[in-house]
Amino acid sequence: MEKENWYAMYVRMHHEKKVAEKLGQMGVEHYLPVQEVVRQWSDRRKKLQVVVIPMMIFIRASEQVRLSVMRNIPSVSGCLIDRCTHRPAVIRDEEMQRFRFMLDYSEEAVHFINTPLAPGQKIRVIKGPLAGLDGELTEIDGKSQVMVRIEQLGYASVEMPVGYVEATPEDSPAKEMNSN
Repeated sequence: MEKENWYAMYVRMHHEKKVAEKLGQMGVEHYLPVQEVVRQWSDRRKKLQVVVIPMMIFIRASEQVRLSVMRNIPSVSGCLIDRCTHRPAVIRDEEMQRFRFMLDYSEEAVHFINTPLAPGQKIRVIKGPLAGLDGELTEIDGKSQVMVRIEQLGYASVEMPVGYVEATPEDSPAKEMNSN
């Protein structure tokens, strides 16, 4: 059986949820990063599910299934390409696991940024809903942020008090996240 990897697939604007539905029908493991936000209008407030990375969905599939997805779902326009190998970029399982954990358990809004950022101090969250998450501590606009990198794509960050984290040695193995 061919090895399955995580891939970032580009989709047409506003088609992310429809593509996720089609992937489910095809039996392809996928992840659409969404979070609930409250939007305020002049006459009402409403909770909405918003896509964290517009025009992108992640699939875990073999190379053969990835190609089938690209052929059979017209809204899928391509795959993230590794700049070094010029092949489809494989996202490591550990990166996806940390990213999903952050989105699932963060009480604060998670932001995804694809501009380069210097590596921050390696940390582990020790308090709050993200306790156990390994990441990097950095400061953006004067606020402490915990970030999780997806090497080929960028990083997800969430605001967090410095007292909620502790430094981890560079060579310590990453703690496994509990999957729910």
